[in-house]
Amino acid sequence: MHGSRGLRALESGSKLPLMVGAVIYVRVSTKEQTENLSLPTQLRACEEYCRREGYEVLERFREEGESAKTADRPQLQGLLKYCRTHKGQVHFVVVFNLTRFAREKYDHFALRSHLKSLGISLRSAPDPIDDTSTGKLMEGVLASFAQFDNDVRSDRTRAGMKAALELGRWTFLAPIGYINVPRTYGKSLIPDPERAAVVQQIFRDFATGRFTKQELLDEMTRRGLKTRKGLPVSSQAFATMLENELYVGIVNAPGYGVVGKRGDFDPLIPDDVFYRVQAILTGRLHTTGPYQRRRPEFPLRAFIKCAACGRGVTASWSKGRSARYAYYHCLPPCRAVNIPKARLEGLFVDELERFQPTPGYMRLLKESVLRVWHDRKASVKSDVASAEQRAKAIQQKLDRLDDAFIYKESIDLGTYERQRDRLREELTLVEIDRHGSKVEEFDVEGILNFAERVLPRASDLWIQASLEQRQRLQRLFFPEGVAFSGKSFDRTVVSSSLFEYLRPLDGSNENLVDLTGIEPVTS
Repeated sequence: MHGSRGLRALESGSKLPLMVGAVIYVRVSTKEQTENLSLPTQLRACEEYCRREGYEVLERFREEGESAKTADRPQLQGLLKYCRTHKGQVHFVVVFNLTRFAREKYDHFALRSHLKSLGISLRSAPDPIDDTSTGKLMEGVLASFAQFDNDVRSDRTRAGMKAALELGRWTFLAPIGYINVPRTYGKSLIPDPERAAVVQQIFRDFATGRFTKQELLDEMTRRGLKTRKGLPVSSQAFATMLENELYVGIVNAPGYGVVGKRGDFDPLIPDDVFYRVQAILTGRLHTTGPYQRRRPEFPLRAFIKCAACGRGVTASWSKGRSARYAYYHCLPPCRAVNIPKARLEGLFVDELERFQPTPGYMRLLKESVLRVWHDRKASVKSDVASAEQRAKAIQQKLDRLDDAFIYKESIDLGTYERQRDRLREELTLVEIDRHGSKVEEFDVEGILNFAERVLPRASDLWIQASLEQRQRLQRLFFPEGVAFSGKSFDRTVVSSSLFEYLRPLDGSNENLVDLTGIEPVTS
């Protein structure tokens, strides 16, 4: 991007009494760089137009390989910023023609309206547009033709994509498990060497009927399943994956009128596995998974994690010579966990007892937290009052500034606008500070009363609770589950932040809790 400044000297040697500033905007797509609409050609035409009209070129903006269909072009953004920061100096934006500026009619007039608000008019080197009624009519006609041209291009592209889809070519971004390849491969998709096996395992596991979608997604996420951008796969994307017929080589694009076409690529999932998954999703195939997950005799199923393989343990009954015995155990091929139900649940109750505080300690904790809370609220109240005083002082300055400019006429327009903008910026920042200092209102004392009643009795409550209540308590105390080695629990397990706040520090009553993390939430 290059620019030139200064008053242009006329051929007679005199200077224009007032500089008429213009900026030039030129754009080409990659294809057009080899045609007659190259950047130098456009730039020369615009500069010649400015010379004829007596405009001083202040800046030149060159857009290479960007579509005119979006306002997200970096040089266009630079042009708009330049016009804003040089308001009063720029009078015209000169383009080669209106199709270079915007192909969408709405975009054209939205950009033109923004420029007009800055006191800037749009000019096209070869087109007779100006601010007269005839010029505005011509501009509207040319903008409509630009959109028509863009629509025709879109129709041609759409027709080409439909023809490719009819031939079984997948013309969109490949789903997880596949990658797009050039036509030289003879296929539009090939298996992704990093993710194809993971997708196949997902379908095989779900086809067993032993997992819900969320359980399987959680398990695969722990194993490293991610999108191409390295992000976790969302629940919605995972559900779409399980229903995608592309994995059995079927191309569906209803928006293009293409349904059930055999793809030009190899299926990733066998037909029998894929359609068994569909039967499970639609409820046409009975599975034992949901019943087993909700069985009240196994509250720790899937919640306890195997420390060896990382998966949630399952549970079942084993038939002995004279009776049936309940066991928690890991899924094959891992055999690290295989323990009687009563033994594992007893160890879990012991783990809860290890965390729960004494009633006396809870009373002292409550007093400490309330003291911190009230001190923090008092401090916040002071901060808010200070911010309100600063805001009031700035507003008074704005009022005096208005009075000096409008009524006393003691300052010029430039000074007024500079000081007004500075004060408005200060006022905005103060308002942000004031809002950020406010304390979220909630019943801290009520929450502490509940904790004082519940936490010292955590193990007893779990023993007496229903299945649903037990599972809620488990997630409250250990949000990420608990790892079990087969003999003992992992003592480095992440427990609820509630328990972290309940741990005494060095046995001192003066420092009952770590205050970090229990300060009031600000909004």
